[in-house]
Amino acid sequence: MCSAADPRSNCEINMTEKVQKILADAGLGSRREIEKWISDGRISVNGQVSKLGDRAERSDQISVDDRPVQLIKDMIRLILLNKPEGCICTRKDDEGRPTVFELLPSLKRGRWVAVGRLDFNTSGLLLFTNNGEIANKLMHPSANLEREYVVRVHGKVTQKIIDTLLEGVVLEDGFAKFESITSQRGSGQNTWFNVVIKEGRKREVRRLWESQDCQVSRLKRIRFGEYALPIELPVGQFIELPV
Repeated sequence: MCSAADPRSNCEINMTEKVQKILADAGLGSRREIEKWISDGRISVNGQVSKLGDRAERSDQISVDDRPVQLIKDMIRLILLNKPEGCICTRKDDEGRPTVFELLPSLKRGRWVAVGRLDFNTSGLLLFTNNGEIANKLMHPSANLEREYVVRVHGKVTQKIIDTLLEGVVLEDGFAKFESITSQRGSGQNTWFNVVIKEGRKREVRRLWESQDCQVSRLKRIRFGEYALPIELPVGQFIELPV
């Protein structure tokens, strides 16, 4: 049994953690990303190439691509960005398009990790954190978090279409549905709706409407789980959130 009074007791297992968790906590990325780095042989612990399943202490010398990692933890931060349209969610773009990371404050150590993504032509709420583990928890399907959007739909939206989208349809990557659909304003061929989904699959909102021969002409995310987009937050600006 481990005992604080007996330093010789075998407590090492309680002092070590999986390498990917240590690096995720340091803000280098999500556990999944770092597991790939380990598989690719990019990470070493005390000079030895790490393998999946290896454990380490935070006092160990951990390196990525032969560069030592600073494991002193910064304050965990979470920010909410009002993403503009025409902005991509990758760090770099071969076509030279603006990225969301250009809108974020600089960090002394680590990097910003995006909590999910929004399409190039989708605006609204996007979360970032410097802690990979927090990002992973927010994105994991087990969190079952709602995503709410306002969407302008071009096409005649009948009650039958709404009922179908609430019951669910089969898309190319599986079953999908809206949790709720609320009509807001508009008439004729252009109508605004509030819709809620519980998944973050690529272009899911657009593809659901397209399955009913309706086109999305505007799309904006206004809520992710408990986090709502402040009405007063200008496009392209961010606010710090409590963690």
